[in-house]
This record gives sequence, C-alpha cells and structure tokens, in this order.
Amino acid sequence: MTVAEATPDIELPQAAPDHDRAFLGHPKGLGYLAFVEGCERFSYYSMQTLLTLYMVNYLLLPEHSGSVLGLGWLQQNWYGGKTGQPLASDIFGNYTALVYLTPILGGILADKWLGRRGALVAGGLIMSLGHFLMAIQPAFLLALLCLIVGVGLFKGNIATQVGELYGPDDLRRAMAFQIFYIAIQVSVIVAPLISGTLGENVGWHYGFGCAGVVMVLGLLLYLKARPHLPIDKRDRPATARIEEPSFEKGDGARIAALLVLVPALAVSLLPNQEIFNAYLVWADQHFDLTFLGMKVPTSWMITLDSAMSFVTLVGITWFWKWYGDSGRPEPDELGKLVIGSVFTVVGALCLYMAALTAGSGKVGLLWPVLFHFFNSMGFGHVLPVSLALVTKIAPRKLAATSVGIYYLSFFLANYVVGKVGGWYSTMPIEQFWLVHVGAAVVGLVAFVLFKLFLSHRFSDEARA
Repeated sequence: MTVAEATPDIELPQAAPDHDRAFLGHPKGLGYLAFVEGCERFSYYSMQTLLTLYMVNYLLLPEHSGSVLGLGWLQQNWYGGKTGQPLASDIFGNYTALVYLTPILGGILADKWLGRRGALVAGGLIMSLGHFLMAIQPAFLLALLCLIVGVGLFKGNIATQVGELYGPDDLRRAMAFQIFYIAIQVSVIVAPLISGTLGENVGWHYGFGCAGVVMVLGLLLYLKARPHLPIDKRDRPATARIEEPSFEKGDGARIAALLVLVPALAVSLLPNQEIFNAYLVWADQHFDLTFLGMKVPTSWMITLDSAMSFVTLVGITWFWKWYGDSGRPEPDELGKLVIGSVFTVVGALCLYMAALTAGSGKVGLLWPVLFHFFNSMGFGHVLPVSLALVTKIAPRKLAATSVGIYYLSFFLANYVVGKVGGWYSTMPIEQFWLVHVGAAVVGLVAFVLFKLFLSHRFSDEARA
C-alpha cells in the first residue's frame, strides 16, 4: 500500500476527468498545450531555417563577424580558426546538438525544484529573450545560449504535461499525442514560409523577431491555460508519495541494447539533419529556385520537406493499418527501422545524383524533391518507431531516463553534422553527399544486425 492510498482525504493532482472532451473529444488542456507547443516549435524551426543562411550570408562575413562578442576567442580556441561556411556549420551543429542535450537537465530541474509549470514558464521567457537578442548583432552568442537553455527547460516538460492530462486507463492518450504532433508539423511547415521569407527578403532580424513574438504569444497562452492543466507533482503534499518500480531481471541487457541503439540511430539520422545545415547553403548557391518568374526563398525548401514529411507520415500510418487489417503480419519495430533505413539510403543517393548530373550548372529540383520524398519515407519509419521501441524495452524504473538517452542520438547526430557540414566548402560536392550515403548504409547495416541478433532482447516475452 502506498502512502497516498492510506491518506484518501488528501487532495492530489488528478488527470482531467474522462467527461472533459471540450477539445476534439479531449481535455481542454490538450488544446492549449498543442497550440503552445506549436508556438514554441514555430520559434525553434524559424531558427533552424535561418541560422546557417544568416551566418554564411551575413554575420560571418569579415566586415560583420568582428562585432560579435566572444566570437573571435571561440573561433580560435574552440573551432580551430575556421571561418565562413565551415565555421557556420560547426556553430550550427553545436547549437542543435546542445538543444537535444539540455532537455535532460530541464527534466531534472523540473522534477527536483521548479516543477513542470515553473520550468515551462522559465523556458519560454528565456527563449523569447534569446530570439530578441538575435536582433542585437554583438549578442549573437548570448542569444544562442539563451535558446539552448530555454528549449532545454521547455521541450520535455510540455510533453509530460500532455501525458498527465489522462488517467492510466484513458484510451484517448495515444490520439492525444498524435494531435500534439500535428501541431508541431503545422508549425514546421509554416515557420519557413513566414520567418524564413521575412529573414531572407526583408531583413534577418525581422525573421528572428517574428519567432520571438510568436514565442511570447505561446507563453501568454500557457499562462492562461493554468486552470485546465494538471497540478504539478511538486505541489503534492509531502505525505503523498508514489511507489516507484524497482529494477527487474534483464534490465541490464535492456540498458546495454539502448546504449548500442543510440549511436546507430545517430548515424542513420545524418542525411536528415544535414537538411538544415550544408544542404541549405548548397540550395542557396546552386539550386534553380526560380518558379513562375520569381526566385523562391531558399528557406521554402524546409517547408517542402516538412509538408512531405507530414503527408508521408499520414500515408505510412494508413498503409500499416491497412496492411495489418488485411490479416498479414505487420513488421515489428526493428523490421520497420530496416525498411525506413532503405528509404533513407535511396534519399541520400538522390542528392548524390543531383550533384553528379548538375556538374557545374544549376541543380534542377527533380532530384531534391525525390530526396525529400524518400528521406521523409525513411524519417516516418525511423523516428516514431525508434521512440516506440525505446519506450517498449526501457526498464520500468528508468522509463523517463531512457527517453533522455534516446534523445542523445539527436545530440550526436547534430554534433557530427556540424563537423561533416564543414567539409562542404573543401570537398567535391559529389563526394560530400556520398559520405551521407555511406552514413545511411551504416545505419541500415546496424539495424539489420540488431534485427538478426538482438530481437530477443526487444520482445514482449523477454519482459515477462
């Protein structure tokens, strides 16, 4: 018996009642959280879209880079004297890598001291400050630091609040996260169209400022949502404690499998994560982006990728449901990872073919569009399925920590992208994309080996 069971008179934070269906059949709090997350992701992907282009085309030019406080020291002592595009690629890689590392610390701070609500509000404020500091050229590095810290406080904790809206037996939970993910995808599609266009066609600071304004709106909406959200666990009375699960037989092997999965997943993600880095520079410099007599902003390539990802994800979900309903055995998680990796390899080959066929001329959009299609097919299999696999095999005692370990794959992938992206300026472009093909092949081989030799570690029977 837990202490909570022994003290029924204590009012504990409850999930939304089952009859709360004010938002598409779900609790009203889900609607608020989905829109707030949409605002945060709009701000984040505005940065993702503009950052490399801004550095290459403006900030890191010799006449501007000297005004950035601390950049000279960092350039010499951390980035080995790099300049121009290689330096921009490395800075971008470090920024995006740390964004996936700090949520672990954000979760610890929320659990131990700040609570979910306190961490989210602090994260929103710090992120908003970071976006507005991007308009002050000397404060560029401070702005990136604020964004890294802010996302770390915000990212994991809002998803946790979504889960806390539902009781353990509420079957609406899975659909809730799909609705939540749709809000993210819509933001990823819209951010390049608005912030990207403002940044490229009006002024870089207008694009960053737009991201800041949207983040502030999201923060205000979150504050308004308080009556409809779960009470923080930290607000529970000291006498109310939830009994935690203990380690079980086989948990050591499961942890080892997770640790092996992380680097394999990181390598397989390399072609996808490069989209926001050297790929955008290549598109800006060599793609034929003229459409109906108008030059389309380079950032719209991100919108194309996001829209393609959204459509293919819906298609993949429908296909496997139809496949399973037809009575045929659906592949397990590792089988789908292998299928997704095949698509990733084909997508990376499309970039190699684009570079090979273009020569010294402009790159037509056929091969890039094919890349986005096949890469999205791979992404739609690998990312959701790998997260589902992690939550399936994670030791019960370390469920949340295991998800944090999973996100280390994004940390590693983005860090490597920062290093590899710097080769764009010094390596023949065909060879550059062939490196990414090789990374995709390594990921495919790793998942095949997992399927052949580690499947028993991931089975439901192994848990029993």
